[in-house]
Amino acid sequence: MVDFYINLFSSIEFIKSYQSSIFIISVVLAGIPIFGFMAVNALVAVYVERKVSAFMQDRLGPMGHGVGLHAGKWGVLQTLADAIKLLTKEDIIPDSADKKLFLLAPCIIFIGSFVAFAGFPFNEFLVAADFNLGLFYILAMSSVGVIGIILAGYSSNNKWSLYGSMRSAAQIVSYEIPAALSLLPVVMLSGSLAFKDIVFAQTGSTLGILPNWFIFNNPFMVVAFWLFFIAGVAEVNRTPFDLPEAESELVAGWMTEYSGMRWAFFFLAEYANMFIVAGVATIGFLGGWLSPIPGYFDGNIWGVFWLVSKTSFLIFVMMWFRWTFPRLRTDQLMRMCWKFFLPGSFFVIIGVGLWDLIMR
Repeated sequence: MVDFYINLFSSIEFIKSYQSSIFIISVVLAGIPIFGFMAVNALVAVYVERKVSAFMQDRLGPMGHGVGLHAGKWGVLQTLADAIKLLTKEDIIPDSADKKLFLLAPCIIFIGSFVAFAGFPFNEFLVAADFNLGLFYILAMSSVGVIGIILAGYSSNNKWSLYGSMRSAAQIVSYEIPAALSLLPVVMLSGSLAFKDIVFAQTGSTLGILPNWFIFNNPFMVVAFWLFFIAGVAEVNRTPFDLPEAESELVAGWMTEYSGMRWAFFFLAEYANMFIVAGVATIGFLGGWLSPIPGYFDGNIWGVFWLVSKTSFLIFVMMWFRWTFPRLRTDQLMRMCWKFFLPGSFFVIIGVGLWDLIMR
């Protein structure tokens, strides 16, 4: 999208002489849809999560706002009403907080998620910035948010916030390793870090029945998919890995002292990170924007539909996890990472390499 705007403005006579301004304007214009998507994604995801949790707990969930078969039955505007409430809510900064760092932390967390979206493709052409190292870029940018989490916990001058931020830092840094290692088999099979090449390597069908997605390539790739997905759930602090913000222990963890729109930034980033994790799993293992029926329902519009559909299903699975599994203890969390996920990632890498060498 950035290249599109640059080419567009460069073709206009009275603008093309301002090259530096053209680049800045192009980046801003490419960023506006990303911010809009992040906002809409958070609104929809919060509403869906409320309804999914209500269904699993045999209750109704949000009601009374919006239209439906009966007035207000579905509560479709409840999340929007909550967003407006947060925008108008008083922004409180504790007297004992480090104010500069306190104000900076939400910005860093949000920017980390925002810039990760810059390299995320929705189809072959719909991407803000097309990197030939797209997979590596997203893994790197998704790690930026941990800096903001540590700053939020430290600057709040609250013991619950500090405990939560330290837990989160340890958790994210630990699970980044098996998450990245479990994506190496994808790079081995595709021979590239570019998302387009990874998806292109999954075109066609297997045995004329199944799509040629990497998850169907060999048994080790099924294990790699689940290793990455579960490690991704841990990275975004979702249940059963929500120790950094465990309400029964730490109030709200590193978010305890935040209110209003700064608090909303944390949730924008969280749901954006959920989409990124599910999206990378979709592109790396589930064919990305390719149709599940090879040769049918292809094209750019269908591509966006398939990618968003697959990603949304994986986000639903994350929500399903939340209301199914109990929260782990900290020692169980770290043991799972270092004693099971990390060796499992190396096992998968070796297994995929041997399978590809023998079966090729």
